Amino acid sequence: MDKKAVKQAVEELINNQIATKAPPETKETLDRLLADGMSKEEARKLIGQCILIELFYVYKHKKPFGAERYVRNLKNLPKPPVNDPAA
Repeated sequence: MDKKAVKQAVEELINNQIATKAPPETKETLDRLLADGMSKEEARKLIGQCILIELFYVYKHKKPFGAERYVRNLKNLPKPPVNDPAA
């Protein structure tokens, strides 16, 4: 999968999470980052990084998607997301 396809897939995941409110923290995080003065593009990029961290973890460790870690990473934005199993 090339970089453009990955970016499109992540954008689709973000759109779906916002539309379905699953998890609601995705939309809440987007709204918070926008209210803090971040551009929509940059905010979505940071949310995408949280998604990619989780996908990498699932692939590398053959473990299920870490919903708690994903939400924790969203809530910690704009700090960089962490790929720590204990985090």
